[in-house]
Amino acid sequence: MKKYIAEVIGTFWLVFASLGAAHFAAGVEGVGLGWLGVSLAFGLTIVTMAYAIGHVSGCHLNPAVSFGLLLAGRFDKKEFAPYVVSQTIGAVLGAGALFLIASGHEGGFNAGAIANGFGEHSPQGYNLAAVFIGEVIFTAIFLIVIIGSTSERAPAGMAPLAIGFTLTLIHMSLIPVSNCSVNPARSIGTAVFQGGWALSQLWVFIVAPLLGAALGAVIHKVIGDKN
Repeated sequence: MKKYIAEVIGTFWLVFASLGAAHFAAGVEGVGLGWLGVSLAFGLTIVTMAYAIGHVSGCHLNPAVSFGLLLAGRFDKKEFAPYVVSQTIGAVLGAGALFLIASGHEGGFNAGAIANGFGEHSPQGYNLAAVFIGEVIFTAIFLIVIIGSTSERAPAGMAPLAIGFTLTLIHMSLIPVSNCSVNPARSIGTAVFQGGWALSQLWVFIVAPLLGAALGAVIHKVIGDKN
């Protein structure tokens, strides 16, 4: 149970802190974080949790990551479903905590600003094809970095930094396109509170990251090692 609790806590932190930065601080006039600041927030949540719970659960915090590691032979298939459930619970709790805080302000909770979408719900109006392709490619690269940096042959202790910096770069590129998911749990958490269009478009942010994770696992098997 310790592993599952760790995944709940870690995914809660990922959603709560990263999307909290996006919701509360990204657009503050004069001192707003902007997309760069939000991208850094996502990377920092991964780095901090990787050092905090990496030795407990591996710090997946993402069903796509668990799926990619499973296909790469780095993860026990018996653990997959409990991890996905734990990550989804953590994401919903994180979004719920944001909702509670935002309810204390006259503007309320604007889930639409942090939910993932395409077309009119894309920050820059990107269509379904563009969003799907972007989510697949960036998730694939994310898995290649995760699998490679956690190899026994990689420099010890550096994986959290490599993974965190990669997630930062991914968000810097993908926020304008889809608000950046590469994580089905993160998308589910915000879609639950947005409802409507976010739920109807949610399938993209489940299917595309999982497909990208599978692609990343296959590519690493070609170019990487067995450890």
